[in-house]
Amino acid sequence: MPDHFHAILFVTSCLSLPLGTILNGFKTGCRHSFRTLHPVLYDAAVQLQHQDIHRQDRSRGILFAPQYNDKILLREGQLDHWLQYLSDNPRRLLVKRDHPEFFRVQRSLTWKGMTFSAIGNSFLLRKPFLVQIQCSRSLTTGQIEEKKEEVLSLCRQGAILVSPSISPGERAIMREAFDAGFPEIILKDNGFAPLTKPTGRSFDACANGQLLLLGPTYHNNEYKTICRSECLNLNEIVRKITE
Repeated sequence: MPDHFHAILFVTSCLSLPLGTILNGFKTGCRHSFRTLHPVLYDAAVQLQHQDIHRQDRSRGILFAPQYNDKILLREGQLDHWLQYLSDNPRRLLVKRDHPEFFRVQRSLTWKGMTFSAIGNSFLLRKPFLVQIQCSRSLTTGQIEEKKEEVLSLCRQGAILVSPSISPGERAIMREAFDAGFPEIILKDNGFAPLTKPTGRSFDACANGQLLLLGPTYHNNEYKTICRSECLNLNEIVRKITE
């Protein structure tokens, strides 16, 4: 890619050094080659790094930014998923360049007195027909199917569905509408990190202006199971958005 690269590393035998040490050695070797091949560019990078005495700009490094983002692929299907992701990466880049406004994390998006971080088509909030999707967990499969048909009929009339998509009924209805190509606004219980981007089919939905993701302005790296009070709060936020 223009500013980064991806690799899948297969470890087939016991390593004599920690994997992180080996990867740092790879980065050091690349820097040495960079200095040999492009000494002028290398010296300029060194100069820029030295100007940032306190290393406050964590994106600045010589050839490489500090650290790296890695994942360990252990579960069945993960390798195929990432191979597909890598092969699709160039197309995704072109799409993001054509529609940068749909893939940039928006901070401090204010709507009806509430503040969010957002990814996607924020103009969906301005549509006149916003419908809240809230389903009790006690709904039977048949009741969910009835609700699904009712909601899809509203979508055909121009409704924009809004939901945290938490309960099985909410997820089933939102998924059905999404698969049919209808626009949606989905509330998240967490904010978005600076480099967060939609993945899979959500990526193409953002590119088409079909999707808006909203979350609190803050982002918490700690994983936790959503509790009942948080679910109620998200549904209350949806109610305010759609009223």
